Amino acid sequence: MPDRDFHNTPSPGADRGAERGAEPSAAPEREREAERRRRRAQFLRDLAEARQLRDRVQPRRAKTARLRHAMRMRTFRW
Repeated sequence: MPDRDFHNTPSPGADRGAERGAEPSAAPEREREAERRRRRAQFLRDLAEARQLRDRVQPRRAKTARLRHAMRMRTFRW
């Protein structure tokens, strides 16, 4: 999809931790954590896209799921 290439660009504040004088040994850990967050965000985007596609191609099942979710929310006690 042509609109998906902007997801791989780093955010403007991605390297703020380096400015605070963090330990050099913590840099690989931070990079690993940032990479994990990027992969997780990509996975969640793909999952949401797959759900939207499923809802589009199976409208009856989507309607049933919506009604079931609404019932669960009505019976949930805060």
